[in-house]
Amino acid sequence: MTNQEQTELGRTLWNIADRLRGAMNADDFRDYMLSFLFLRYLSDNYEQAARRELGSDYPAAASGAARTPLQAWYAANPDDIAEFERQMRRKVHYVVKPDHLWGNVVHLARTQSDLLLDTLQKGFKFIEEESFESTFQGLFSEINLGSDKLGRTYADRNKALCGIIGEIDRGLAEFSTSADTLGDAYEYLIGQFAAGSGKKAGEFYTPQQISSILSAIVTLDGQEPSTGPRERLESVFDFACGSGSLLLNVRHRVAEASGSVGRIVGMEKNITTYNLARMNMLLHGVKDTEFEIHHGDTLKNDWDWLRDPNPAHKPQFDAVVANPPFSLRWDPEEATGQDPRFANHGVAPRSAADFAFLLHGLHYLKDDGVMAIILPHGVLFRGGVEAQIRRKLLADGHIDTVIGLPANLFYSTGIPVCILVLKKCKKSDDVLFINAAEHFVKDKRQNRLAESHIDRIIATYRDRTEQERYSRRVSLGEIVDKDYNLNISRYVSTAEDEPEVDLDEVHQELVRIEAELAAATGAHNKFLEELGLRPLPSGAAGLVGPGAGDSAETE
Repeated sequence: MTNQEQTELGRTLWNIADRLRGAMNADDFRDYMLSFLFLRYLSDNYEQAARRELGSDYPAAASGAARTPLQAWYAANPDDIAEFERQMRRKVHYVVKPDHLWGNVVHLARTQSDLLLDTLQKGFKFIEEESFESTFQGLFSEINLGSDKLGRTYADRNKALCGIIGEIDRGLAEFSTSADTLGDAYEYLIGQFAAGSGKKAGEFYTPQQISSILSAIVTLDGQEPSTGPRERLESVFDFACGSGSLLLNVRHRVAEASGSVGRIVGMEKNITTYNLARMNMLLHGVKDTEFEIHHGDTLKNDWDWLRDPNPAHKPQFDAVVANPPFSLRWDPEEATGQDPRFANHGVAPRSAADFAFLLHGLHYLKDDGVMAIILPHGVLFRGGVEAQIRRKLLADGHIDTVIGLPANLFYSTGIPVCILVLKKCKKSDDVLFINAAEHFVKDKRQNRLAESHIDRIIATYRDRTEQERYSRRVSLGEIVDKDYNLNISRYVSTAEDEPEVDLDEVHQELVRIEAELAAATGAHNKFLEELGLRPLPSGAAGLVGPGAGDSAETE
């Protein structure tokens, strides 16, 4: 499927969503739309695997009361169902009952069946509790099929769902529905809903262009980025993962380089986006055994697995990426200073948890790992305890690169942000500053990074090159002289020097102009004399006419 077709599919689905949501706000309808896409993906993938597993025994078409081939097979082979499902769990890691498949759901919608709502409720419950080896409790908790927003009565709600599902199916009919295609459509819709959600969007969505930069950075070799990407990442962690797009971008980047990722780990506080992340993983073909998303508070570190008191059991990750909430107010307790995440550096102020998030990620980074985090510019220069934390990070050699990005790239804020790249053991003893603040494409609502802008940032980080008014390697001594202030413009100014003025050149130009003026005046005066008019004085320019000093006479 081409990029154009992917975009067209996304637009088609978005238009459907915009047309059908009725009394619902965009955030509410988002959950319905994305959940139905998810069900479509699970169904298509499952039926393809079932066709391979059953071979010639797979029915050519539905027959009798069955609306899907798999319903027909279940009806004809009741004694073989248990073994078949065991095999499906082994090969595709989940089971979908025939009645819950998208094909049957669409049939019920087309026929306006009263069973649709009940079938969906049972199907979602089964997927949450029984489909996978892992339970996905609450996966559809944000989808209230009994909501008055769908209708006051069961019949009204059922009718509304018939319309929504019918429209989605018709919208998908002319497009390929492979995993990649539906995954792309899912991401497109998340982005569109984010654009319409204003500041709320910052809770769950990192623009793809920013994700591309972070994922490229953390997948390059930690010690020698110029040698290219790592072949294997055992683990990657995003402690504020939102919808999981950043984690998926890392996985995609590694796969493009013919590498692999062992385990994907995320943490998300918001229940809605936590569910989005889990669906997003599965919809992009990540097996339930290959990822774990935890619903919890990163700042409180309320995931027992991360807080194992035995240092030997502390989880550590090859790559850490994050786009946490900017300058979030938080409430550290008196004992927070003894938290192993902060004990060596200090506790971020209540007014801004930016460094608390950063230190959390750094704590779980492997010695040879790479961390890339998006933060507001304030972390580069704010004083107080943040200055102390910054000084300690620099003294320990943990800050590798500072990248300044243009303003207005995010849906949640128009402020410019930066990417900090951190390492526990870095080879270079300087800090690379990249000032990309003025390199962007201006669109109607947002600024945007073109592929060339993204590639330049990545290449500059990879090769650690210095470019005039763009990038520079700065020694720790110079940073110390500037009181550990990391304000990018202090080290890489984008201001262009005033051009030097060549006085001899200027003088010659003035002489030339004076000569041309004299010649023009002389020629003009000849015409004036022929007309009986007074000539212009030497060195003067312009025409003489009535009201211009001397009166003109006409014959």
